[in-house]
Amino acid sequence: MSSSASASALQRLVEQLKLEASVERIKVLQAAAELQQYCMQNACKDALLVGIPAGSNPFREPRSCALL
Repeated sequence: MSSSASASALQRLVEQLKLEASVERIKVLQAAAELQQYCMQNACKDALLVGIPAGSNPFREPRSCALL
């Protein structure tokens, strides 16, 4: 690897590290509390918890013809 390519790779690494260092961080306890609050607020909209109405379920079994 030439010195200019090495310098370029190191410059990209420094820029990436600067970007990662500037990311705002929060404590895990706070993130978990916010995630729990979000889940509780949106539980009434969660199809896995409340189910899907039979009329609007796109995954229901197709109806067969009663005449056959």
